[in-house]
Amino acid sequence: MTSAQAGLLFFLGGNDGALMSEAAAALDLGAPGMSGLADRTERAGLIERRPDGTDRRPSRLWLTDAGRTARQRSKASMKVLNTRLTGGLTAAEIDVVARWLTSLQTKFPAADEGEP
Repeated sequence: MTSAQAGLLFFLGGNDGALMSEAAAALDLGAPGMSGLADRTERAGLIERRPDGTDRRPSRLWLTDAGRTARQRSKASMKVLNTRLTGGLTAAEIDVVARWLTSLQTKFPAADEGEP
């Protein structure tokens, strides 16, 4: 499983049945990037794509049982990684790093949004 797939599983863990456009916005992906991610994650058996109940054009994404299991494994791995990454840093230092990383999303939009 890729980090992008894990991100999608984390999002769906709290938003199961979300529209693809909602997942794309949460993951800062354009439509082509989200479509490819959904395709790969569905082929891996981690999500199901179903038509929206009221409008058949948009798709909703649902975790499969395998996706829920993979999400739990990824969460456990992320806890270990986050502990290693933040070890020795104060809460104030972590806040500064988080602000800087967030600012990068604004300065360097996703590559699939047509930015150079």
